[in-house]
Amino acid sequence: MHDISKSIDACAARYGEQADAMRDYLIEGQRSALALGNRGPIEFDDTGRLAQHILDAYSTVGFYVFTGVLAEEECQDIEADMIAMKASFPTSPDSAVDAQGNPALGSNSQTPHLVWSKPLGDPLGGTQMANGRHQVKMFEPEAGSETPAASPFILLGSLRFSDACLRTYAHPQLLKVAETINGKDFTPFNEALFIKEPGIGAAVSWHQDGVTHWDSPDFDENIHGFNFMAQLYGSTAVNGVWVLPGSHKLGKIDISDLVSQSQSERIDGAVPLVCDRGDVVMCNRQALHGSFPNSGFEPRLTVNFGFHKRSSVLGVKGGGIHSDAQVFDEDIIARRSRILGYAIAARQARFSDEQPYRYQPFEDKNLSFVWDEAARHDLHDYNRDDISI
Repeated sequence: MHDISKSIDACAARYGEQADAMRDYLIEGQRSALALGNRGPIEFDDTGRLAQHILDAYSTVGFYVFTGVLAEEECQDIEADMIAMKASFPTSPDSAVDAQGNPALGSNSQTPHLVWSKPLGDPLGGTQMANGRHQVKMFEPEAGSETPAASPFILLGSLRFSDACLRTYAHPQLLKVAETINGKDFTPFNEALFIKEPGIGAAVSWHQDGVTHWDSPDFDENIHGFNFMAQLYGSTAVNGVWVLPGSHKLGKIDISDLVSQSQSERIDGAVPLVCDRGDVVMCNRQALHGSFPNSGFEPRLTVNFGFHKRSSVLGVKGGGIHSDAQVFDEDIIARRSRILGYAIAARQARFSDEQPYRYQPFEDKNLSFVWDEAARHDLHDYNRDDISI
């Protein structure tokens, strides 16, 4: 793990009279996270299922840190794609061109792609965006005078912009994990890149991802699915996501009340996702989580993607957070799942010595995919069918 003491001090210094409390919170959170016993390499049992000790820890805590999942070669691929994508970002939220005057990334997109924020801001907290799930607004430290007026901090539909992220989506061990948690017919959720630049990166206010099944008679701790969070540069108490352990079992949480009980946005008992480069976190979408503005010195880039149980999705009307609200029928699920077929084909072309994952719904229908320009065209605005429940 990196020494982040300087970042902790820099972050705390921005909190004025609350500086000491913030410093203590960051230090204790990092210590507590490393003591939870929910981290280690991906392990499977003799039947090919995720090892029981991992399942038990995940069920108890609500997240698990898989260490050393992405090889350095794969991390370098993602990094190269990220550099290229950043160079083609629009110059401002209302611009259609990049810094060179060329059409900007996603300028011909019919679906949302870049989410912007003022430096160290919290653009979602306390608003009605995303169905109002971000109930409280995080403290927004004063950014330096040299920072831009706004910068991108989320890239939605990221698999159409990055071949490297598309290949990571098909990592065979991660898909075997998804199979254990959600069954062989698991269903895609949503994909994004979270960009937390030092001194700029925005906060994501405390929230729970699930929107649909809170009152379901079939409610259980996995009904809203989970996210994978692959870390390119690592994740710390300063720049990372914080999670309240066990909160995925509590149902819908009154976040405003919880913040009041804690007497600040520093929710009692929460811990950060502490990761090294190449680690991947599996996080329950019902868990209460959020992140503070990145006022430290380490960047964070998270390749975010997730999966549902098919039984949680089929015939259900989505929450309309990442795409238009619609009832997810067999045709929509099949259309959205095509991204997985292209991802598996793209990964096999890049890592030919690796045994590719075999997705049961494709096997049942004898479907095969190739990764070529026609496939790339088919991915254009694929996230119009993001399955958010």
